[in-house]
Amino acid sequence: MRLIFVRHGEPDYVNDCLTETGRAQAASTAKRLSEEKIDAIYASPMGRAVETATYTAKEHGLEVQKLDFMHEIVWGDRGSSNDYHSDNLPYDGHPWTLAYSLISENPEYIKGDAWKEHHFFKDNKCMDYVDKIADGIDELLNKYGIERKNGLYYCKEKNDSTIALFAHGGSGAMMYTHILNLPFTYVLTAMTYGVCSVSVIDFSCENGNVIIPRIELFDDMRHLGNVKKESFHFEM
Repeated sequence: MRLIFVRHGEPDYVNDCLTETGRAQAASTAKRLSEEKIDAIYASPMGRAVETATYTAKEHGLEVQKLDFMHEIVWGDRGSSNDYHSDNLPYDGHPWTLAYSLISENPEYIKGDAWKEHHFFKDNKCMDYVDKIADGIDELLNKYGIERKNGLYYCKEKNDSTIALFAHGGSGAMMYTHILNLPFTYVLTAMTYGVCSVSVIDFSCENGNVIIPRIELFDDMRHLGNVKKESFHFEM
């Protein structure tokens, strides 16, 4: 079983859709994935992710199935009523910037779960998404014969499906955090990926065996060619 993860194309955040460049990127991504035997296409319910997924769905004659749990994360001080804003956290509570600052100034936070107890994250709205995304991705994988127990995945039923998931920088980072058992702060700083980048996680297994998810491909943007490539820039 393989999971293809695609970050949405260049966004118009105000209108939650793609820019003209983003649409060209989505079309290039659909062409890139045209030879993949994709069995199902999923997307965050947000407009920019659904629009990106639509191009690949049309190429494969599939419907885009929306996953509410992959909605982009919100961040900022829990005490603030405004999304993406913070009165008591630096950098407006932006997780990527906070993660870089936390790790670079306090190297001990690069391992384990200690980051969850630091003020930067403990009091951050982004933490509201940790369990939601973890539970959601496990429920999805369970549909394809993959069950998680005590931090490990097990093959309860062999499945050769390939599914594609279109989402965001933040919700995707939390997905990687859970699947790969890595600290969120580490993923935010070491595993950044650009718009319409293609990544693949392989869950190959035999019935009853433990699955160690393997990164088959990460942050591949070669298919964009001459289409403007936007780097991550600590964005959604």
